Amino acid sequence: MATHNHYVSFYFWLSIATVSWHLVIVSTLAHESNNYIIHMDSTMMPKAFADHHSWYLSTVDSVLSTSSISSKLIYSYTHVIHGFSASLSVAELEALKTSPGYISSVRDLPVIPDTTHTSQFLGLTSKTGAWPASNYGKDTIIGLVDTGVWPESESFNDDGMAEIPSRWKGECESGTQFNSSLCNKKLIGARFFNKGIVAQQPNVTFTMNSTRDTDGHGTHTSTTAAGNYVSGASYFGYAPGTATGMAPRAHVAMYKALWDEGAFSSDIIAAIEQAVVDGVDVLSLSFGIDGVALYEDPVAIATFSAMEKGVFVSTSAGNEGPSYGFLHNGIPWVLTVAATTIDRDFQGTAHLGNGESVTGSTLFPGVNSSSTQMPIVFMNACDNLKQLKMVGNKIVVCQDNGSLEDQYVNVQDANVAGGFFITNNTDLELFLQSQFPTLFLNPKEGEAVKDYIKSNSQPTASLEFQKTILGVKPAPIVTSYTSRGPSSSFPFTLKPDIAAPGSLVLAAWPQNISVATINKKEVLFSDFNLLSGTSMACPHAAGLAALLKGAHPEWSPAAIRSAMMTTSDILDNTLDPIKDIGDHLLPASPLAMGAGHVNPNKALDPGLIYDATVDDYVNLLCALNFTKKQIQTITKSASNNCSTPSLDLNYPSFIAFFNVNDSKSSDVQITQEFQRTVTNVGKGQSTYGASVTAMKGFEVGVVPNKLVFKTEGEKLRFKVSIRGPRLMTETEAFGYLSWVDSEGKHVVRSPIVATKLSSDIVESQKHI
Repeated sequence: MATHNHYVSFYFWLSIATVSWHLVIVSTLAHESNNYIIHMDSTMMPKAFADHHSWYLSTVDSVLSTSSISSKLIYSYTHVIHGFSASLSVAELEALKTSPGYISSVRDLPVIPDTTHTSQFLGLTSKTGAWPASNYGKDTIIGLVDTGVWPESESFNDDGMAEIPSRWKGECESGTQFNSSLCNKKLIGARFFNKGIVAQQPNVTFTMNSTRDTDGHGTHTSTTAAGNYVSGASYFGYAPGTATGMAPRAHVAMYKALWDEGAFSSDIIAAIEQAVVDGVDVLSLSFGIDGVALYEDPVAIATFSAMEKGVFVSTSAGNEGPSYGFLHNGIPWVLTVAATTIDRDFQGTAHLGNGESVTGSTLFPGVNSSSTQMPIVFMNACDNLKQLKMVGNKIVVCQDNGSLEDQYVNVQDANVAGGFFITNNTDLELFLQSQFPTLFLNPKEGEAVKDYIKSNSQPTASLEFQKTILGVKPAPIVTSYTSRGPSSSFPFTLKPDIAAPGSLVLAAWPQNISVATINKKEVLFSDFNLLSGTSMACPHAAGLAALLKGAHPEWSPAAIRSAMMTTSDILDNTLDPIKDIGDHLLPASPLAMGAGHVNPNKALDPGLIYDATVDDYVNLLCALNFTKKQIQTITKSASNNCSTPSLDLNYPSFIAFFNVNDSKSSDVQITQEFQRTVTNVGKGQSTYGASVTAMKGFEVGVVPNKLVFKTEGEKLRFKVSIRGPRLMTETEAFGYLSWVDSEGKHVVRSPIVATKLSSDIVESQKHI
């Protein structure tokens, strides 16, 4: 765990490559009042009240120790939850618990903040596949709960956009430096929510009390999902080309609920509720919450209602890898997205004084090239800051001895002319956008530089930047930072679900927010920025889901998720298994990348889908050790049918726990079984055969091992059994079940994970 904490602290210290937002529980001092989210049984409303809002006002009024009711009730919720949020003292909360209709309450949790080529890397083209089949996402509406938008960005231009769908009920709210005229046929909705912050911080002053983005995160995620075409985009010459979102003809609606001044889940719930009411088709949520049960998770609660109404929800897995069990959004009715690299590298060249050149990785945003030859000196480990400060205006060369982070900081603090870092470290992402001229050289290139320095009494080098290399192999690779499963809040569904591009993604950026600082004083601005994180992977998946929704409007959110998962890629562009930077470049586990890397063109025609209904999710909740009121908190219904409880959700993946540590012999075998139903969405008559990859130490059976469909829409059931030791010796084993049709057109693949990690173990990791 020391490695994990060290990595995360450096991750935030640099603040140069990754921006991601996530909810966390933090300890706060006891205040006279706190914000609470109150869940109510709407069927208990007395007939004397005209609506639920009036009832909630009266309920709050009845328990107040003062008469300041207007400052106590924050929001009334009627769609994604039944209830309200209010600022209450402990005594007032206790009194409210005796009110008719009261179900439960939870503290309002503070919120802390968790492209030009990605479309091509994902195979999206104008000739065939998901773009033309969906008309580029035409008439679909993607909603994002985020930090706002910069409406002047060219990515929000509405050239070529269709008219706003008549079903749209949203609006563009005016506010500070934002009025409704800034919306158009691309950006069709802009609302902001901060009553929760105001209730918690009555004296707060918002620097921008509107949907305008003062952070950049929301502008970046929204244009990743659905930005319109912008030619000539780049990050200071890196990643040049035409920028476009995944669904360039989809409409965008922004719901600002993450603020520089803070944020609370009461605002998040209000934003999600409004998005559902307004009529979004897809929601992109690049944040999550750690360490709480589903019935306390505002994201889980609000998205359940979104799912009920047919809204597809994409969420981020979090950026707390590579240790197991730190994933958030392990919610069974949403898509949870991990992050990968793409086949693009950014490089610079050092032209040595002897006429030779070496190439290394960099994203230094300064001057493109300099013909001026600078003195260059080898400083070995670069671990002596005092010596480095005596170097002066020279380029230092550092040999990585396992402390690249310390070397980087030392060279930065030494105020030298530049730094070359010789390293075999494959996880360089956090260092590339440096404040001073840098090159990261592999050992071969590094040896050439060292040999030159040794053989020359006055070695020199000049630098050239802004090189972009496409078609890099291998790609994709799972990033080290992406959070791994199992989910501590709900480990019974294998999460994450899928992986998508998340590293160094180019998308729009506010024109007045700096993207880099060089030489410790020169601040740089750009219309586009390169960011990394599962926050970037999430909107990729949301945009692709919008394409599938456009091509198959009859599909449920579960069907879209299934199509994306079962057609994803498990091989990289070298046709080897996708590797994991966080696991020494070994083949990536489904606990890191889910079912695989999303392939939108294959997802158009998955052959079979694993669908799920609201009742299926209710059965799942009933199988947990939840009270009736806790279940009602999520479903909003007091009459949940729990006659057939089951943790075995009809999901396109399998996770089995082999962690029974008791007195019985360790070689005792146990069998775990799963029931699944698949729906034929291909041609009417088709036959599928089961194929299972070997899992060391386990036997996997499938009955029946052949499925014969006679008609389109037909459903057939099968059973999967996984037999293995009561207590595994290894942490995990994984394989895949594939249903392959007799014509070889469809391969419907599901990951299988056997693990000794349990929810208890995962929870204990949080306290290490």
